[in-house]
Amino acid sequence: MTVLLIVSLAVMAWFLTALLRRYALARSLLDVPNARSSHSLPTPRGGGVAIVVAFLAGLCLAFFAGLGIAAELFYALLGAGLGIALLGFLDDHGHIAARWRLLGHFLAAAWALYWLGGLPPLAVFGGLLQLSWIGDVLAAFYLVWILNLYNFMDGIDGIASVEALCVCLGGALLYALVEAPAATDVPLLILAAAVLGFLIWNFPPARIFMGDAGSGFLGIVMGIFSLQAGWIEPVLFWAWLILLGVFIVDATLTLFRRLLRGELVYEAHRSHAYQYASRRMRSHLPVTVGVVIINLAWLLPLAVIVALGWLDGLVGVAVAYAPLLVLAWLLGAGTAEVTADA
Repeated sequence: MTVLLIVSLAVMAWFLTALLRRYALARSLLDVPNARSSHSLPTPRGGGVAIVVAFLAGLCLAFFAGLGIAAELFYALLGAGLGIALLGFLDDHGHIAARWRLLGHFLAAAWALYWLGGLPPLAVFGGLLQLSWIGDVLAAFYLVWILNLYNFMDGIDGIASVEALCVCLGGALLYALVEAPAATDVPLLILAAAVLGFLIWNFPPARIFMGDAGSGFLGIVMGIFSLQAGWIEPVLFWAWLILLGVFIVDATLTLFRRLLRGELVYEAHRSHAYQYASRRMRSHLPVTVGVVIINLAWLLPLAVIVALGWLDGLVGVAVAYAPLLVLAWLLGAGTAEVTADA
C-alpha cells in the first residue's frame, strides 16, 4: 500500500502542477523579471501549492490508514504546514507586511513545538544536553530560520525541489541505518513523492515556480522533520543539520554579511552564493545539479558517519560546513552585487 500511495502522490503532484500552471497563465499570475531576478522570462508562479496538497493528502491518508505515523508528528505537520502554506499563498496573491508574516511563522513554530515536545536532547561528545525552556525558545527561532532560509534559497530553477528530495531520501536512509521504528520514514517518502511530481515542471528550464506557499511550507516541514529525528535518536538532529548544509550555510552567511552592511534583510536581492554561481555560469542547470552532487557526494556520507556514531555530531557539522563556507565565500555570498560583478 505504501508503494502505491507514493507513486499516486507523485502523479497527483505532477497533475496538480499542470493545472496550477494553466490557472496562473489564465490569471496572469506571472513572475516578471526585474533587476533582482535570477530568471529572464515571465514565468507562472504558485506551483508549490501542488506539493502542499499532495503531501497533506498523503499524510492524512497514511495516518488514518494506520501506516504508523506518530500522532504528534501528524498534528505538528498538519497544523504548522497548512498555516504556513496559507500565509504564503496569500502573500503570493498580494502582499503581507513582514511583521505579520513573521508573527505567523512564530505561531506555526509554537504549534509544532507543542506537539513535538520542544527541542530534543542534544547528543554532545557522548552525553545528552537538556536545555529545558531555553531549548524550546532556540527551537522556535530555529524553525523560523529554516522556514525563511528555504524561501530565500528558492531563487533559481529546481534548487529548492532537488534539495528537498535529497534531504528527504537521505533522512529515510538514516532511519534505516539506525533501525528506527517501522514506518518512521513514511512522511519523508510522501514529501519526496510530492516534490518529485512538482520537480518535473520546475527542473531547469522551469515552466512554473514554487512561490512562497511552497518554499515556506517545505522549510517548516523540513525543520519539523529534523526535530522529530532528534527525538527518535538524538544524534540524528546533527545528521539532519548536515543534510541541510547547502541551504543553511549559503543563507546564513549571506544574511550575516548583509546585516553587517546595514541592509534590510527582508528586501529582495540576488546576492546568495548560488545566485552568483548561476550568473557566472549563465545557466541555472549546472548550479542545481551541483547542489545534488554536493548533497550526495559530501553531505550524505558525513550524515551517515554521524548517524552511525563514528563521528561526534558537532564535529561532523563543523567538518561538513567548512568547505561549504569557503565555497560560499569565494562565490561572494552576501556581498554587494556591484562589488562582486565588477
